Amino acid sequence: MKDKQQNILIIGAGLCGSLLALRLAQRGFKVTVYEMRPDLRKTDISAGRSINLAFSDRGNKAMKLVGLETQVKALCIPMYGRMIHNKDGHTHLSNYSGRNHEYINSISRGDLNALLLTEAEKHENVSIHFNKKCKSVDFENPSALFQDYYTKEEFTANANIILATDGAGSVLRKSYYLSKKFLFSFSQDYLTHGYKELSILPTQDGDYKTYKNALHIWPRGDFMLIALPNLDGSFTVTLFLSYSEGAYNFNNLTNEAIVLEFFKKEFPDALALMPNLVDDFFKNPTAPLGTVKCSPWHYKGNTLLMGDAAHAIVPFYGQGMNASFEDVVEFDKVLDKNLNTWEAVFSTYEKIRKKDTDAIADLAIDNFHEMKAHTANPIFQEKRKLEIALEENFPNEYESKYALVTFNENIGYREAMLTGRAQDKAILNLLSDKKINLKDDLKIILEQVKQETEAILEDDRIARIR
Repeated sequence: MKDKQQNILIIGAGLCGSLLALRLAQRGFKVTVYEMRPDLRKTDISAGRSINLAFSDRGNKAMKLVGLETQVKALCIPMYGRMIHNKDGHTHLSNYSGRNHEYINSISRGDLNALLLTEAEKHENVSIHFNKKCKSVDFENPSALFQDYYTKEEFTANANIILATDGAGSVLRKSYYLSKKFLFSFSQDYLTHGYKELSILPTQDGDYKTYKNALHIWPRGDFMLIALPNLDGSFTVTLFLSYSEGAYNFNNLTNEAIVLEFFKKEFPDALALMPNLVDDFFKNPTAPLGTVKCSPWHYKGNTLLMGDAAHAIVPFYGQGMNASFEDVVEFDKVLDKNLNTWEAVFSTYEKIRKKDTDAIADLAIDNFHEMKAHTANPIFQEKRKLEIALEENFPNEYESKYALVTFNENIGYREAMLTGRAQDKAILNLLSDKKINLKDDLKIILEQVKQETEAILEDDRIARIR
C-alpha cells in the first residue's frame, strides 16, 4: 500500500472525484481519472442540474486540507438565513445561527468543480480523461471497461485500486449488486416528490431582483420553492413538488395556462420576478429525489465507493457536497495511520464513516418536511427564535441541531443528529406544555432545555439508540 507508484484509478471527475484526485496527488500517488461527461471547463453541461450548491464548514474543512480555502471563498455568496415567503408576499428572515460568524454559502457547482480539476491537473502524477463512459468494473481483478463517447471504441483500464466517485448511478455499485459474489446490501428510496430547476434572472443592470444574502423559501405544506443566489445577479430557483398528489403536481402541469395559474395562486411574488418561468418550466427536466444506502462500500483491497456512489442523499440539508468532501478528509485521516494494506484502509474508513453518512441521509429527509411545512408553523418559528436567542446569549453553551450539523465540523453527523433531535424534542415539549416562553429569563430556559435534553438522551441510551 505504501508504494506511491501503484496506479489509482478514479471513476468520475465530479466534485468528490476531482477533490480526491487532488488530495491523493498531493500525497504523491499516481492517479488516473476517467469522466463520462465532457470537460466542464470547455462546455456547459448543467442541463437542468442544480448549478449552485450550499457550501458550509464541513466542505471548507476539505478546502483547507488541499490549500484552496481562499480561492473557494471568492466563489461564495454568504447566506445568513432562510428568507421565508408567505402566500401574501410578506417575508421574514430566519437566521441560521445566533453567532454572526456562522452562515452557509451559495457556490457554483461548475466553478468549484473547474477549480478542483485545474488544481489536480497541475500535478504531473495526475491524468484526467473526459468523454469516457464506464461500462462495467471487475472488482476481483481491479479493472474497468470504458467506452469513448466519440469513437465508441471500448478499452479496459487496469489499476492497483479503483475508487468510484461516479455518483448516485455508480457503475461500481451496480457491479457489486449484480455480481452476487458477496453479500451486498443496497437500498434506493425515492421521495414522492421530484424537482425542476427554474431561474430568476438579474435586472438589466446585472443586479439582484430580491435580497441577495439568503436562501429564499416559499413553504406551502406539501410542496415548496427555493432560490439560491449566483455571482452574476441571478438566482437558481428549484420547485419541489409531488409527481401525482395534490391539486397541482408535475403530472398535471402540462401547459402554460395551468403553470401560470399554479404560480399565481401559490407563489405570486416569485412569479413577478420570473417572466421567463414558462420557458424554464418546459425546457428543463423534472428529476427524481432519492436516497441511496449500501454496504459494504469496499471489496477487499481492490475497490471502494465514495461520495454519492456510496451514500446519495436528498438535498434538503445542503450537505450532499459537504458530506462527499468530508469523505475525502476522513479517508485522508485513515491514510495517515499508515496501515499495511489497502483492505485495512478501506475497512477502517468505512467503519468510521458509514454511521455518519447514514445519519445525514436521515437528517436530509427530516429537513425536507421541515422546509416545506414546519418553517411556516408558529410553534416551529417560536422554537427557532428561542434557539437563535440562546446562541446569541450563550454562544459557547448552546448549538441548535442545524448548527451542530452545519457549523460544527468537529463532531460526526450521527452525534449531531442524536443530540440535535433530543434538543428539538426538549424545546418543543417545553413550549407545547407552556413550561417556557420567550419572555422568561434565558439562563433559566437554557438550564431547563439542558435538563430535558439530557433526560431524553438518557432514555435513548437505555433504549440503546446511542
